Amino acid sequence: MQTLTHTLLPQLSAQGHPRNPGMPLDLDWVASAQANTSAIERRAATLPGRRSVKKDHQAAWLCKAVSLIDLTTLSGDDTAGRVQRLCAKARQPVAPWMLERLGMTGLTTGAVCVYHDMVATAVRALEGTAIPVAAVSTGFPAGLSPLHLRLAEIGESVADGAAEIDIVISRRHVLTQNWQALYDETAAMRAACGEAHMKAILATGELGTLRNVARASLVCMMAGADFIKTSTGKEGVNATLPVTLTMVRAIRDYEDRTGFKVGYKPAGGIAKAKDALVYLSMMKDELGHDWLQPDLFRFGASSLLGDIERQLEHHLTGAYSAANRHAMG
Repeated sequence: MQTLTHTLLPQLSAQGHPRNPGMPLDLDWVASAQANTSAIERRAATLPGRRSVKKDHQAAWLCKAVSLIDLTTLSGDDTAGRVQRLCAKARQPVAPWMLERLGMTGLTTGAVCVYHDMVATAVRALEGTAIPVAAVSTGFPAGLSPLHLRLAEIGESVADGAAEIDIVISRRHVLTQNWQALYDETAAMRAACGEAHMKAILATGELGTLRNVARASLVCMMAGADFIKTSTGKEGVNATLPVTLTMVRAIRDYEDRTGFKVGYKPAGGIAKAKDALVYLSMMKDELGHDWLQPDLFRFGASSLLGDIERQLEHHLTGAYSAANRHAMG
């Protein structure tokens, strides 16, 4: 079998682009942001059928998707053992025999994402790797605890070794169009993150309209978000293609005006390898090759990895394995 080439599977290292420093809140720009819902939905409906990759090319794209996954456990019954097993999976996300036949080495997931209490456990389990630990902070998932407690939680997660912080915004500020309050809170959380990169979760399923999604995206980027993220995974509606188009076009507008790149993370509801391929092709079409790297794009998913493994095994053997052969931990 022909091995995967570097032209098909680019290097997984970070691009080294400058970090988004944020900017003063520009209310005129925010007010001018619109979203043509019907046009966005029509475009989104065409995406699953617009790109088709097969055989070795599809395997290369699926390996790329693995490198972009934030392998996540956010359950009330999380234990140290579960997190340690998840970290072992992040280190070795695909069976060695499959990687050998694919001509792949050094493949890991993009990050491991846990609650604050499990940050130190994950950091210890990932020692010796370049896999960052991301912590969900700021009263996740509702984000309704007092601001000083949310900021303190960020500080404790950073002190425990989290390299990335997934914060949740106050949805009420979006719903009441209080952009100054949203900006001030997000900027304060960005400052609390320090060197840790901040992903701002918009909880788009609770924002009402795509216009609200577009405006909230801009405000969070102005406040210094390194990533904007769709969902906590706990809402009734999580990542969708129309929301993604709205957010990535806000990212494109922000780069056009400021010169700074901001990452994107769809989360919740992305469980199939075919869905990952749609998102990857859309990111390349809308934002370009830089957004196919883990410093600018992540999947907030865990079950996705299991389906990708099954598809890779089918590619290599011609047979589908049982899902329980690809457990997360």
